[in-house]
Amino acid sequence: MEIQEKGLPRVAYFCMEYGLDNDFKTYAGGLGILAGDYLKGAHDHGFPIVGIGLLWKQGYTDQRIGEDGRPYDSYYNNRYEFLKDTGVTVGVTIRHREVRCKVWKVDCFGNAPLYLLDTNLPENEDSWITGQLYGWFGEERVAQEMVLGIGGVRALRALGIPIDVYHFNEGHAVFAGLELIREKMQCGVSFEQAVNECRQQIVFTTHTPVLQGNEWHYMERLMYMGANNGLSMEEMISIGNSPFNMTIAALRLSRFSNAVAQLHCETANRMWAHVDRRSPIIGITNAIHVPTWVDEAMLQAASRNGDLWSEHQRNKEDLIRFIKERNGVALDPEVLLIGFSRRAAPYKRSDLIFTDEQLISGLLNERRIQLVFSGKAHPLDDYGKEIVANLVRISKRYPSSVVFLENYDMVIGRMLTRGSDVWLNNPRRPMEASGTSGMKAAMNGVLNLSTLDGWWPEACQHGINGWQIGDGFVSDNTHHQDEHDVRSLYHVLLDQVIPTYYQNHDRWVEMMKNSIQSTREQFNVRRMLEEYYEKLYTE
Repeated sequence: MEIQEKGLPRVAYFCMEYGLDNDFKTYAGGLGILAGDYLKGAHDHGFPIVGIGLLWKQGYTDQRIGEDGRPYDSYYNNRYEFLKDTGVTVGVTIRHREVRCKVWKVDCFGNAPLYLLDTNLPENEDSWITGQLYGWFGEERVAQEMVLGIGGVRALRALGIPIDVYHFNEGHAVFAGLELIREKMQCGVSFEQAVNECRQQIVFTTHTPVLQGNEWHYMERLMYMGANNGLSMEEMISIGNSPFNMTIAALRLSRFSNAVAQLHCETANRMWAHVDRRSPIIGITNAIHVPTWVDEAMLQAASRNGDLWSEHQRNKEDLIRFIKERNGVALDPEVLLIGFSRRAAPYKRSDLIFTDEQLISGLLNERRIQLVFSGKAHPLDDYGKEIVANLVRISKRYPSSVVFLENYDMVIGRMLTRGSDVWLNNPRRPMEASGTSGMKAAMNGVLNLSTLDGWWPEACQHGINGWQIGDGFVSDNTHHQDEHDVRSLYHVLLDQVIPTYYQNHDRWVEMMKNSIQSTREQFNVRRMLEEYYEKLYTE
């Protein structure tokens, strides 16, 4: 596609979180960082896109490790001097009370314009709505999603920004569809006609490949909160069933939907095959904003036959200094360093490598490998917090070779995906939707060691640009799947990764070069945006 082509559809991108800068606390993890990269790519390449989100007063949790080795959550009020006052305030009726929402503009991070709604105003009894990202309680979450969706559409109208396509990034924005329906019904059309007309304007990206992880609400709560936005209960049920499923509603309200990797496309179509009147789900694989995440010196060295190893070692030593400052641990730049950074969730199997701890302890004690972990658990996820606590316990058993970096953020993500030698990723296939951290690592010459899940099946050339764990094995018995995958992990680690690192330096460097060259275009945000326009935005 010629991006300078005139007449491209104007897109409003709705998302609960945006990762634009480490110090701008409006993101929790991968979803927000993807949204931030999307807006940066839109700016770089001239696509007519604006973002709609919420201005979080406290954002997501700061998650520290206490003296007992367990994670605890802290929240702080943030103030930002770079916000631009649009002079626009819109109202959303929540629980029979009007909530005023001030609209701020952010465009200082090399991003397309982002408009953020803020309820933290003295005139609001409900100023708390935009307090903490992903509110803890059901009513709080619904209120946040009403501000994002209903308030977001009203903000676009008040700002005078014409929109052709409304893109919902996850189901959180579904209430924007109800506002669009309300607008059309006010012009005298029927509910059915309004829905059909709205479907021509809405597209949807689904991320969560687990049915239970897709958000739903009891219909009584939505009606009480006013989320129905004037629609009857019967009309609401026709959109999202009862209980009201946000993903099902988005699938029914959109003309096209997309999954975020080709394997995820297969998974999503199986998951939602039972939903009638849903939009087709196509695959558009996620991508990253290269200038944000990739060391330009590595790209240059790979393309010009420069000293790739020296550039990588510089990044590795930067990471080691960073770890020393944060944790007081002095890692060895000559020892293979394996990085792992994920949200603490059971299917991501953060501690899979320690299944046979006797085997791994030998490698650690003999200084053959060193391991660096990071990641947060959701504040209400006790199981996820136990995963974090277990990683901390392991790091204390191996104080010179295993590190857990607390309070994961964009800085830690950037350091790890540049400075590790190997990027370990071992989710249970097919539960990883995409996994963009692996793309960042690959473009920095960090070799992926991953199960064939998410984006990796599209990129992996085993033994050439990284390694695969297993052969795509899937089982309903998680114990059997874990046993299968860990056997493969140990086999590849012991027979291929470690010998290549220590005994075949030239081949390792060649694999680094292959990793960069095989991913830099395919997983660049420009490709993703062009696919969105070709396959999703343009009829």
